[in-house]
Amino acid sequence: MPTARELLAFYLEAGVDCALSETPVNRLSEEAAVEERPAPKPALFRTANPPAIVPASIPSVPAPDAAIMSAREIAPRAASLQELRDLLERFDGCALKSTATRLVFADGNPEAKIMFVGEAPGRDEDLEGLPFVGRSGKLLDLMMAAIGLDRSKVYIANIIPWRPPGNRDPSPQETQICLPFIRRQIELVDPDVLVCLGKPSSQAVLDLKDGIMKTRGKWIDYDTGTRTIRAMATFHPAYLLRQPIYKRLTWQDLRAVQKALQG
Repeated sequence: MPTARELLAFYLEAGVDCALSETPVNRLSEEAAVEERPAPKPALFRTANPPAIVPASIPSVPAPDAAIMSAREIAPRAASLQELRDLLERFDGCALKSTATRLVFADGNPEAKIMFVGEAPGRDEDLEGLPFVGRSGKLLDLMMAAIGLDRSKVYIANIIPWRPPGNRDPSPQETQICLPFIRRQIELVDPDVLVCLGKPSSQAVLDLKDGIMKTRGKWIDYDTGTRTIRAMATFHPAYLLRQPIYKRLTWQDLRAVQKALQG
């Protein structure tokens, strides 16, 4: 029989992170369904053509192809990181915006020589509005500290700035919609070294086809349009929490990053 702590952990992993009422309700039981269903109001008069029921207003989201084109058009207009953030706050092309608590734009030093890019925020990031503040964020802090870095010396962002419901993986369409914004973010920060955390980030940002096992630890040229940045893919901290055996390989990658920053 699972304990209360184990059940809560299960619910959090499944994306159940808020309560609808003070007391639990079994919404699958027939009694609950009957109680929750409002009684119909008596009609004052009858008409031959009753008015149609109008559903609650739902923010309209453009089709994925149109949203991608819109993002590619407006992202380059941002002349600063603040302008880019403002553009994202007003951008309605990604449906994730309507289910997330807030925009998770970035953290760290905008003038840093190194930039880390992950995939998408999770529950803790959604609540605080900052990337990498949960368990994987604490591990990232340790990884950075191992090579003499902290958040005052780096810049951290994600491809997707809104949390997917239940921490699910972003869809390919959602990634393509948000990709122009992270590319512009990289251009504006203009770091000397770019580190992509995990397979989704490395494949989307660095346009790599192979998995992280084959691509990690290798230097790749990333062209911003104005200059070339040295880029590398390595394991995502969340993956290292599940597979700590690969921390040794990550340490090798971090040492190479440290050497590049010093050299």
